[in-house]
Amino acid sequence: MRIIRVRHREKAFYAAITGPETVRCLSREDGLPEGDIPLGEVELLPLVRPSKIICVGLNYFNHARELEMAVPEEPILFLKPPSSVIGAGDAIVTPACSQRVDYEAELALVMGKAARFVSEEDALGHVFGFTCANDVTARDLQKKDGQWTRGKSFDTFCPIGPWIETQVTDENALGVRTVINHEVRQQGNTSEMIFSPRKLVSFISRVMTLLPGDVILTGTPPGVGPIKAGDEVSVEIDQVGFLVNPVAAEGEERRGAVQ
Repeated sequence: MRIIRVRHREKAFYAAITGPETVRCLSREDGLPEGDIPLGEVELLPLVRPSKIICVGLNYFNHARELEMAVPEEPILFLKPPSSVIGAGDAIVTPACSQRVDYEAELALVMGKAARFVSEEDALGHVFGFTCANDVTARDLQKKDGQWTRGKSFDTFCPIGPWIETQVTDENALGVRTVINHEVRQQGNTSEMIFSPRKLVSFISRVMTLLPGDVILTGTPPGVGPIKAGDEVSVEIDQVGFLVNPVAAEGEERRGAVQ
């Protein structure tokens, strides 16, 4: 099932895609529509409103090597702020203070149930579904600062979408690609992860409580590179979907904000 977040007649809710041009509200709150709704009658919203976005650095063997960094013995965690989230079609805005902004295609997990001290065996039972994400990074600022917060945290630096896919055959065997202006620039497979999605959920839950709606970005394969204003960036993940965003320079007209 593919799940999106929409606004219909001033009310926001999650909906299932039921056909090429229809959606159905998943909530049973009073006042929300029942039955199929034409897609043209809803406004698409950013997919998630997480309390936190937990990211995993250097989680593909070859990505660690391309950055000339040691393969980690445990997951390396960092956070992106919820204010960095945008949806499919929204513009990634490159800040004027950075001369090098990179794409990073990632499989994202969206939590469905609270998780604290969960086992690897039970970990995916707390995950609602999977989606595409782009861990946009101001690479020059990341290197300059010596830590990752500023370079990862600008508004628009966390595109997520276009939907949550609740049914994936094997999360450990998904092709992951970045396509820039119709040219494949990055390609890998989740089978090449150092730490599997199950391992990550379990590990993170022993550090912090994961809440429904929280997002885990599971790391990026090798092949990261720069984007610039005027580019179109597509993150594509087998069985999950494709997330397309234009790139704009700071100060240009743009859509996108957490709502």
